[in-house]
Amino acid sequence: MLFNSIGFALFLPTVFILYWFVAGNNLKKQNILLLAASYFFYGCWDYRFLLLLLFSTVLDFFTGIRIDRAAKPSARKAWLLVSVCINLGLLGFFKYYNFFIENFTALLRHAGYRGGAYMLNIILPVGISFYTFHGLSYVFDLYRRKIKPSTNFINYAVFVGFFPLLIAGPIERAMHLLPQVERPRHFDQARASDGLRQILWGLFKKMVIADNCAFYTDNVYAHIASQPGSTLLLSSILFSLQIYADFSGYSDIAIGTGKLLGFDILRNFAYPYFSRDIAEFWRRWHMSLTSWFRDYLYIPLGGSTCGKGRTIRNIMIVFLVSALWHGARWTYICWGVIHALFFLPLLLSNSNRKHITIAAQGRFLPSLKEALQIIVTFGMVSFAWIFFRAETMEQARSYISRLFSASFFQRPQPFNPFAGLAILLLMAVEWMGREQEYALAGMGLKWSRYIRWSLYYSIIALILLTSGRTQQFIYFQF
Repeated sequence: MLFNSIGFALFLPTVFILYWFVAGNNLKKQNILLLAASYFFYGCWDYRFLLLLLFSTVLDFFTGIRIDRAAKPSARKAWLLVSVCINLGLLGFFKYYNFFIENFTALLRHAGYRGGAYMLNIILPVGISFYTFHGLSYVFDLYRRKIKPSTNFINYAVFVGFFPLLIAGPIERAMHLLPQVERPRHFDQARASDGLRQILWGLFKKMVIADNCAFYTDNVYAHIASQPGSTLLLSSILFSLQIYADFSGYSDIAIGTGKLLGFDILRNFAYPYFSRDIAEFWRRWHMSLTSWFRDYLYIPLGGSTCGKGRTIRNIMIVFLVSALWHGARWTYICWGVIHALFFLPLLLSNSNRKHITIAAQGRFLPSLKEALQIIVTFGMVSFAWIFFRAETMEQARSYISRLFSASFFQRPQPFNPFAGLAILLLMAVEWMGREQEYALAGMGLKWSRYIRWSLYYSIIALILLTSGRTQQFIYFQF
């Protein structure tokens, strides 16, 4: 069930009415309803994988209790390893089995092996990377004694499978979301209204911006050899906007849905394309994942406190794991390595924390220096996205060679002008609202009700009139 589908437009109001008006303020009934709704939501994709979600939930629930009750450190570590190995084993099988078998077989062929590769027709369970990381954060925090184990399976299952987050995050932490599941929730009209605004903005980003950009970029990547370099340049810019609008749009809808149901969900994007260097970009892009890797991988490895050589190693490991988290493709690995190479000079010169505040904070326009930094950073990120979007290294190589050819000076393939105006609107609204949690959060709240609602209806009209063909969210595949 897609957030931008008629099915979800019927599903969410139904859950909302049952949640607040039937379950009322009864916490047990609310959580049972949320669990049933979440499993129905996931089952609409493929009911067979409900058992995998349930198994992962049961595994971490019971190993979490054993970790807490174990008297000896060795026993606690053993139960942690049981959870981690099974979780990562399942994730590895579904996401990486064919990739490693194919590459291992290719390596053997160089040594004279003539057999075939034992490939399997594996369907990747949607959202497995996200709910697996939910469970791992729980057992890691239990092992570190940062939280106490949940003794109510329904509550824990809601934490793992909460439907707004189940498919593509944000990746929640047990210490943040689980206490909210366990305490009473009461309807808050102001929070619900804020949630609706955020859902509206997320739908605009996905249906108007991302889907229209996808129509253009998909066509370009399907015919790279016949495209001039100017079209490839425009396509790389549009894909940068597409993946941002697609993923941050999903996150906005998820967070807004959480607000409708009385939950505070972790922020996932903070205007990353207004960043002034790569380090700032990664503090603002997919924040729930980057902070997860920071807390559970980078810092345990020693972070940046163990000498330059090991710090470089740690950075490379984090970016490599982040690349593999996205999928088993050499293009993802190359994308991760490129970002690591972009990041390392800032880290080694101790300038990776140079830009902590928002660009042009307190001012309407950036300085010339800030504007140039933003443009250069966006260009670097857009170049790396070429590898992320390409299906093979050969396709990426072909794209880049055509991009920097003499055809760069030819007229590019035209882009939908109405979608182009919508992109300008997106960037203007996001720039004006960059100090808010999301761009539409504070816009128009001091205006009269008629002007404010005219703005909302205008956005709805844009969604209905200029939205492209309905497409699956990009991060569903991860």
